[in-house]
Amino acid sequence: MDVPAAFDHEYDPARVVFGRGQTRKLDELLADAGADRAIVLTGSSVGSNDDVIGPVREGLGDRFGHHFAGTTPRKEVGEAYEAAELMNDHDADAIVAVGGGSSIDVGKAARYLYTHHTDRDDLRGMERRGESIAAPDDATLPPLVAIPTTFAGADLSIGGSVSLPATDDLPHTRIGIGDDRAMPTACLFDPALVETTPLSALAGSAMNGFNKGIELLYSSDATAMTDATGMHGLRLLRQSLPVIGSGEGDVAAAYDAATAGIILVQYGRATPNSRFLSVLHAYGHGISRGYPVQQGVAHAVVVPHALEHIFERVDGRRELVAGGLGVDGDDLAAGIVAAVTAVRDSLGLPSRFRDVEGVEREDLPDMARATYDDPILTNGAAGYDPDVDDIESVLDAAW
Repeated sequence: MDVPAAFDHEYDPARVVFGRGQTRKLDELLADAGADRAIVLTGSSVGSNDDVIGPVREGLGDRFGHHFAGTTPRKEVGEAYEAAELMNDHDADAIVAVGGGSSIDVGKAARYLYTHHTDRDDLRGMERRGESIAAPDDATLPPLVAIPTTFAGADLSIGGSVSLPATDDLPHTRIGIGDDRAMPTACLFDPALVETTPLSALAGSAMNGFNKGIELLYSSDATAMTDATGMHGLRLLRQSLPVIGSGEGDVAAAYDAATAGIILVQYGRATPNSRFLSVLHAYGHGISRGYPVQQGVAHAVVVPHALEHIFERVDGRRELVAGGLGVDGDDLAAGIVAAVTAVRDSLGLPSRFRDVEGVEREDLPDMARATYDDPILTNGAAGYDPDVDDIESVLDAAW
């Protein structure tokens, strides 16, 4: 009998609205949050997509204030400053961030900067001291509604980051956004909007989100509650992502299921002071932050090899992971790796670093060191404690 360990688990999620066509509830969401007018933040591609912006504007109705289509994958802090200034210019008291993780993180930073303006030099100092962007304890942040159009999972999270540009004497770096108030006021998940995102842009985020489900199950803070959401979310993703990748079968239903799956693998993580991202995401950070590799692509290439290494060393709660993936048999570790690889391949993602532009074999030692230095590495499976050489061997296997 599998007896759950004792736990003390505090949820702090956003209001969650899920369903095809539910973007029509935007006016209601803002009204319930006490907001009168919102600026909409998007990147240029999402911002020019009438199938996304049309429903958003219609859902906001008279609460639409302005559309800023200036967020970028770099999520520069200047974008957050501009968004905060536009809130003042257009008499807005709320933000609706639409798109991928970049737009949502810029929205998170903008609500802080709108409440408590901090100049760039101060942000540099905060970053050097290891501090995050924050507002005074007694500040009231403007409502933020996140509407994701990818599967990366920046929405149901109290974390995030924006970039500080390089100067003559300082390198490009990132500063975190992180206290309990960074969680959006509401997250609206409309599969009809996600469905408009090209597969080439969606696939990497899908792998990133899928791996959140795997890591939720073997993380150091896992509880019976996160096991439940993680296993069901992983099951939905394992069934739906190959349909989305192939474009064959009931694709609309697959988008509905995948969107629900992403909510579930994130929902258990919607807690303060949690440690649910670990080994796979440490690799994603170590590879993507120093090299021109999208984080989802980094996840795709490294995940089979990283999981093989984990299961060679420790149990990794493999029975739970296998259950979420529909794997049985005598060799659960091999079955898990095969199932994850099949999902990766169904999305058309790269399987080797040598096929990823911008990565050279001589980069692997630096990637290994960056992965090892990422503090989330230690949040993973009990007893798993790789050194730099171990990590480099995983990256070499993925070459």
